[in-house]
This record gives sequence, structure tokens and C-alpha cells, in this order.
Amino acid sequence: MTDTIDAEARLDLYRTMVLVRLFEEAMLREYHADKGPGFDIGKGLVPGEMHLAAGQEPVAAGVCAHLTTDDAVTATHRPHHFAIAHGVDLRRMTAEIFGRETGLGRGRGGHMHLFDPDTHFSCSGIIAEGYPPALGQAFAFQRQGAGRVAVAVTGEGAANQGAFHESLNLAALWKLPVVFVVEDNDWGISVPRAASTSVPSNAARAAAYDMPGERIEDNAVEAVHAAAGRAVARARAGDGPSLIEVHTLRLWGHFEGDAQAYRKDIEDVPGRDPIPTYEKSLRDAGLLDDAAAAAIRESATERVEDAVTFAKESPVPDPAGALRYVFASGGVS
Repeated sequence: MTDTIDAEARLDLYRTMVLVRLFEEAMLREYHADKGPGFDIGKGLVPGEMHLAAGQEPVAAGVCAHLTTDDAVTATHRPHHFAIAHGVDLRRMTAEIFGRETGLGRGRGGHMHLFDPDTHFSCSGIIAEGYPPALGQAFAFQRQGAGRVAVAVTGEGAANQGAFHESLNLAALWKLPVVFVVEDNDWGISVPRAASTSVPSNAARAAAYDMPGERIEDNAVEAVHAAAGRAVARARAGDGPSLIEVHTLRLWGHFEGDAQAYRKDIEDVPGRDPIPTYEKSLRDAGLLDDAAAAAIRESATERVEDAVTFAKESPVPDPAGALRYVFASGGVS
């Protein structure tokens, strides 16, 4: 089921999805550019692990379309799509991924630990970690009475963590303005959901905590938009939390370097790419043609490449300041 959504809003969803995909493709390119010979995770301009969200764009686009930067989002270790959709500065985010001084965390956090107070965005490499902090944000919003909302995102594997259930329980008990989002991409690293989760849909678990639960199939961005609209409106009205699970798609590996030998569906994955699917629906509706699609991609490409250039040209943190921003004292501003 979709809501009544106008033409410009539909195009905005598409623009967000394209921007996210082009950013992830650029990160894929830059991450692998100097990892050889072979594959050394510690080498290159972007050392360390990298988790990319290609295929999961509909979740972030559909949810964040209903938010402002006064609302809060806590994301997962695969965070770029939600950060972009929520309006995190692309230059500073890219610089953080590259470990540069101009980054969101001055290059100290990296891609799994993005933190942006300007948009109330954060993420973590710890499974289900974002759920409890979202309750704290929602509790503050509730006391302020300003109608602000916290969105907590996790994967389907993390829905088996204690933090998930504790957070749903407390949010329902206190009627906090939270929207819980579960991205079901079928795989908890290399474990299929059926081998780890006793219910076919985590949305069914919402009933145990007396909140609405809804599962969106087929990675459908407009259906996500509709469900998120209902959940955000409920939260803003003071009626408490909701749970949305989206059956989405991980186009690439759990992390870059993942051989995916465990994955039997890998040959079918490109055919389920949500961006060409949504583009076709917009073309069929007469909302998009070759020129408009090309212009959207060109604009997004310019933004992404500008951010990459900014990151590469930014300074690397001075090793002598490694402990700066770790400890606070009265004499340090």
C-alpha cells in the first residue's frame, strides 16, 4: 500500500536514491583503488573495513523524507544511505571516511562512527547500539514538547539482541516518539535470517510491546514512504512508537572484500536493483525522461566528486594530537 504522494515528492525519492548510489559507487572505487597487490584491508587512502549500502537506498529515502534535521537518526555500521538522506554534510562525511582532519569527527571515527550534531545523526559499529540512545533522544524530545522524533535503525540480525527488545519495551511503556526501523537484507553477515530468527517478520514482534508493526516487501520506496509517514505522524502526535521492517537488498558483500561464497542468490541480485525498478515506474508515469534522468545523475555526480576531492585535499590528523578530543580538561577548549 502506498500513500498519496505527489510528483515532486516521487522525484525527490529518486534523487536521494541516485545520490546515495553514486556515493557508494565512489566509495567502492576509492576504497579498492590502492588495496593491492592482493587485498590488504589496512592499506590505502581509506583503510579499515567498509560496509556499503547499495540496494538499501529505498529504506533511507522513504523514511528520511518525513524528517527534518531537528529530528534524530541513529544508524548502523552500514550508515551512508541514512546519513545522506538525513542531510549530513557530504564533504565532512567523506573526509571522515578518509580519516581527515576536516571530517565530522576530525578523522578519528571513520565510516562506522559518523557523528553530526548539526543533523542529530549518529551511527555505530556495535550491533543494535543505536536503539537505546534513540530512547534518550526521544525522551528529551518528549519533555521538550516540540514534536520531534527519533528514528532508530538496525538490521534484521540485530533484532535478536537484548537491546532491541529492551528498547521496544521501554519506548512503548513511556510512549516515546520513536520510529524503529529494521532493514532486512536477508543476511546477518553470512547467516541467513531463517537460520537465526524464529519469526518470518520482525514486524510481528511489535505486538508484544503494544505498538504498530508493519513489514514492507519488495524494497518498494513508496511503500516505505507511506509506512514511515504513518509512524512519524503517530510519534509527533504523542501516540508512541512504531516498528517498520523493510525487506531490502544488499547488492554487495557484508563488507568490501567479502567473497560471498555463502550466498546462493548472488546471480539474481543485480536484477532486483531498486533504482532501475523505481526509475521505470517514474518513466511509465511520465515523470521522468532521458534528459531529466541524466540531469539528476549529473548533479549527484558533481556533489559526490566534489566531496571526494575535498576529502583527498584535506589534511591528515597530526599523530602528536592522537589524544586530543579523547579526554577533556578545564584548560582545553
